[in-house]
Amino acid sequence: MRAYNTVALILGGGRGTRLYPLVKARSKPAVSLGGQYRMIDIPVSNCINSGLRNIYVITQFNSASLNNHIYNAYRFDNFSGGHVSILAAEQTDTNIDWYQGTADAVRKNLSHFDNEFINNVLILSGDQVYRMDYNVMNRHMLETGADIVIGTVPVSREEAKGFGVMLVNKRGQITNFYEKPKEDEILNSLKLSAEQKKMFDIEDGKKEYLASMGIYIFRRNVLKELLEDVSMMDFGKDIIPEAIKKYKVFSYAFQGYWEDVGTIKAYFDANISFGSKNPPFDFYDEDAPIYTHVRYLSASKIEKANINSSIIADGCKIENATIKESVIGLRSVIQSGSNLERVIMMGSDYYENRDDIERLNVRHLPKIGIGKKCTLKNVIIDKNVRIGNEVTIVNKKKIQHQDSEFYCIRDGIVIIPKNTVVKSGTVI
Repeated sequence: MRAYNTVALILGGGRGTRLYPLVKARSKPAVSLGGQYRMIDIPVSNCINSGLRNIYVITQFNSASLNNHIYNAYRFDNFSGGHVSILAAEQTDTNIDWYQGTADAVRKNLSHFDNEFINNVLILSGDQVYRMDYNVMNRHMLETGADIVIGTVPVSREEAKGFGVMLVNKRGQITNFYEKPKEDEILNSLKLSAEQKKMFDIEDGKKEYLASMGIYIFRRNVLKELLEDVSMMDFGKDIIPEAIKKYKVFSYAFQGYWEDVGTIKAYFDANISFGSKNPPFDFYDEDAPIYTHVRYLSASKIEKANINSSIIADGCKIENATIKESVIGLRSVIQSGSNLERVIMMGSDYYENRDDIERLNVRHLPKIGIGKKCTLKNVIIDKNVRIGNEVTIVNKKKIQHQDSEFYCIRDGIVIIPKNTVVKSGTVI
C-alpha cells in the first residue's frame, strides 16, 4: 500500500455509551489498554507498520485527552514525512450539524482527502484490538479488481446478531449485507456453506457467518460518489447495502486475533487476557510493534509481592501485595496486604509528593492508589482513584447492572470512575 496515494481515516466513534463510565471524560479511542497504551494506538500502529503515514482521527466527543496523547506520541520527523491529525466535529457555513453516523463523519471531512493524488481511502475503527498489515488487504483489492473491500471475521450465530453480516459468492464478492440481523429467516440465508467455510479456512464449527470488522478500503472516487447522497449516514446500515448494488464489493477474510472492545465486558476480558501465558494478542512483536507515548518513567518497584499472570506497567510501587490475572497501569500504587484478582487498574497521571500527602492527611483522604489490606475482584479502576484501607470490592451480591454515587456495575464488573474517592472500610 503506497503511503503517498492512500489515506487512513480512524473513526473515533460516538458517545460510546456501552463503555460508560470509562468514556465519561474521554473519547473511546483514548481509553487505556494493556496498562500503558490507549485504544487509538492499535490502528495508528497498524498504519505505521503498513507504511501509511497520512492518518486522520475523526472525533466528536470528549477529544481533549485524545488530542494530547496523539500530539505527544505521533510526531513524525521532517525527513520521513506524514502526520496523525485530529479532525474534530465542527460547525461551519456548510455543516451546521454534528456527525449523524460513521458515513456522515467521513462526508463532513471529505475535503481533507478529496484530491487526485489519493487513490484509496482506508477506514478504520478506534475501539478494536488486532494486528493487521493493511498492504495484504490492499493487494486483495488489486487482485480482485474490487471497488470496495471489507475486512471480515467468522462469527457464531449469536455473535452475528451484533454485527454487519454478509453473503458472498464463490469469488468472495459480497452479494447481500444485513446490519445486525435478528430474524431467523435472514440469519439462515446468510449462513456459510461447507464449501465457503473451506474457502475462508474456517475450522471452528460454531463460526458459520462472515461479519464485518468495520474496516473498509474504498476507491476514493467510489467513496465520494456514495457520500453524495446525504441521507446515507452510516456505513453498515446505508453505504454498504447500497454499494453492493452498484459496485464490486469483496470480502477480505482476516485470519488473526480480532476483538471489538466497545463494551465493558469485551474490554475487561481482552485486557485480562493480555497477561496470560499465551495471550491471543501480544504487544511484544518486534516486526509489528504497538507504539504509544514515551513517558520516561522509572522501572516499577516491587517489594515482597506475589504476582501471577499479570501486566505491570512502568512507574508502579507495589508492596507486599497479591496480584492475580490483572493489569496494573502507569504510576499505580498498591499498599501492603492488598489482594487483587482480575483487576484492571489504569494508574495515575501524576505522583503525589510529601506536601500533597500532608494535605490529604489533614482532610482525612486516602492517597492515590490502593490502600492497605484491600480485597478487589473483577474490578476496573479508572485513573487517579483513591481507595482507602481495608476496602472490599467483590460484588458479593453478584449484581449485574447498577449505577451508584461512586461506582457502576456492568455485566457483574465493578467500575470505579476517574478521580473517585473510596473511603476506608467501604464494602461493595
